Amino acid sequence: MERKLQRSFMAKANEVERKTYVIDAEGKILGKVAAKAAIILRGKHKAIFTPHVDTGDQVIIINAEKIRVTGRKLQKKEYHRYSGYPSGQRTMKLEVMLKKAPTQVLRLAVNRMIPSGPLGNKVKTKLKIYAGDKHPHQAQKPIALEV
Repeated sequence: MERKLQRSFMAKANEVERKTYVIDAEGKILGKVAAKAAIILRGKHKAIFTPHVDTGDQVIIINAEKIRVTGRKLQKKEYHRYSGYPSGQRTMKLEVMLKKAPTQVLRLAVNRMIPSGPLGNKVKTKLKIYAGDKHPHQAQKPIALEV
């Protein structure tokens, strides 16, 4: 009896169909929105997912300033950055960061869920975040996505 080998499917970059999704973050929990966005950016929601090919879709997140966190994260969670100079380390609480740069909070959460490297850098460019409820991507006919 002869057995036929099944070939694994590998997506090709030029054959991937891309869609645009919009996520309304108003009243939603930060981690859940970020996780959903990372899955879509990566393309893991598609049957054709291939780890070494960018099979993901574009994600637009609106109302980033109205994101919610659980527990005492507003007072406890800190964001660190370092300039490279002596005494160049800066720390900012989540509460301050949400007031100062609400889009940056979501961007950091999503970017840290995507692998680093050339493919990850390409995937991260498909993320658009807006503080308010307006976005200039109506021409892409975004599909509303519930988290």
